[in-house]
This record gives sequence, structure tokens and C-alpha cells, in this order.
Amino acid sequence: QVRLVESGGGLVQPGGSLRLSCAASGTISSINYMAWYRQAPGKQREQVAMLDSSGSGDYADSVKGRFTISGDKSLHTVSLQMNSLKPEDTAVYYCYGLLIEMTKPGRLQGYFGQGTQVTVSS
Repeated sequence: QVRLVESGGGLVQPGGSLRLSCAASGTISSINYMAWYRQAPGKQREQVAMLDSSGSGDYADSVKGRFTISGDKSLHTVSLQMNSLKPEDTAVYYCYGLLIEMTKPGRLQGYFGQGTQVTVSS
């Protein structure tokens, strides 16, 4: 079994910062990449940032220059530093991992965490 657990959400004023963290655990053989998604009320889930195989971050236009993704695939961790937060960043943020389980060699599967609420409001 694989679990992704997020932490670090909360309430912050506009212009503030938050750091989200995620750790994947379980019978993981290897991780292809990890990413952060978010889903605001009444909207579809969207990818916010992805940490690619080279360790570089790819970002949605709406967060470029404000969010920074980092992590370590060998440690199965990923973080999201969010600066200059805006009310429109309010959403449930989900960690995502595309990985291969030890019990299913060669088969890539995607997993989401349970999500953490981020609320930006004065």
C-alpha cells in the first residue's frame, strides 16, 4: 500500500506565505515524479506545480514567480513554498505521486494524498 500525507495548510492573510509538505510511504519501488494540485470550491482540480525527473519545477501560470516546488525523490518527499498568497489561491491542496509499487513492477500508478486546506483571507 502507498500513502501520501500532506501537512502545512492553514489560514493566512493576503500577501502571506505558507509551506506545504508531503511524504509518500509504503511499498514504493520508484517515483517517476511528484506534484501539487489544488481544487477550489466549484472548480476542477488543477495542477499547480510539478517536480520533473531532472529536479526542475514546472508551474501553472497563475503561480509562477510566487510558488516554489522542491523535493527529493529518493526520500519520497515534496514541498511547496507559497509566497505572496492571494485570495484566489484558496483551495484544498493535494500532493500527487506517479510511482511504481514493489508489488507491481513496471506499472506506473498515480496516487493523491487526502488534501490540506489553504485559506487566504483577511
